Amino acid sequence: MSQPGLQLPAYHTYYKRPVKMLATADGGMAAWQLDYTTGGWKPANDVIDEILFAVGGEIFGPMSKDEFIQFVEAARARYIAGEGPIFALYETTKALVHAPAQEGRTWTEVEKALIAGLRRKTYAMFEAELVRRGDPAADTAAAQEAGG
Repeated sequence: MSQPGLQLPAYHTYYKRPVKMLATADGGMAAWQLDYTTGGWKPANDVIDEILFAVGGEIFGPMSKDEFIQFVEAARARYIAGEGPIFALYETTKALVHAPAQEGRTWTEVEKALIAGLRRKTYAMFEAELVRRGDPAADTAAAQEAGG
């Protein structure tokens, strides 16, 4: 089910949910959608054609990996609850994200960089945990960056 010219991995949003398309061992591709209950990845092959051939609407992409990471981590911070270092960093990020609005100002460049950096860190940490759990769509490169 490979698409000529499509570079994998490819990152999209499908109805405000992060979706990544990854190469499979047999030369095809598989789509994985963020699961808002676990923070892991669930199969989403049923949306591949709609994403690849959609025009406008609620389907966006492709986006860069960093844009995707920022989107994924904003969603995880919003929808996933738990304990431990990752969730402490999510709380820190939430405070940074909401402070300017509460103070009636825009983000500073330092705040933008700090939020982006924290999200890259939590992404690597979360993906490392998913690798340990055996999630087939976990980002092993990010997990290695986190030491997982």
